[in-house]
Amino acid sequence: MATGRSNKLVGQTGEYLVAAELSRRGLIATTFTGNVPHYDIIASDDAGRHVSVQVKAGRVASWQFSNIKQFCEITFDGKRQIIGGKKPCPVQRLVMTFVKIEEDRNDRFYILTWQRLRDLLVKHHLAFLERHDGVRPRSSESLHCATSEKILLPYRDKWDTIVKNLR
Repeated sequence: MATGRSNKLVGQTGEYLVAAELSRRGLIATTFTGNVPHYDIIASDDAGRHVSVQVKAGRVASWQFSNIKQFCEITFDGKRQIIGGKKPCPVQRLVMTFVKIEEDRNDRFYILTWQRLRDLLVKHHLAFLERHDGVRPRSSESLHCATSEKILLPYRDKWDTIVKNLR
């Protein structure tokens, strides 16, 4: 069973793995160990251009978000959830990096912009609601959402996403 300490270690490991990979690619990567809202790393190049990076790490091939309202407007019609407009990115040029941490150290990385993640999560949430007539089966008020390695597969090792977003 995962504990608060083991979850913190997984998160910290993910941040350091991403920072190390960015360093290998010629970027300076500064970690903040969860002390900054919305991002975990600032990466910069030798010209001083920078980008914010949020890291989500896990030992299983799915990543959880407690509130879809981070990404879109949600209203309720009774128990039915109605998806409204998509929300803007909370930080300019925010790049999301998902890390699947493996015991054999063959970790996997998935990199995409926050906006692309938002679009994937909203699309997935909408499809889920459509299959259930707009009502979440277990808990109608739940705003939980998630993504999986299967959904993120097209973004595996897309480190160029970080470089393209340097400004």
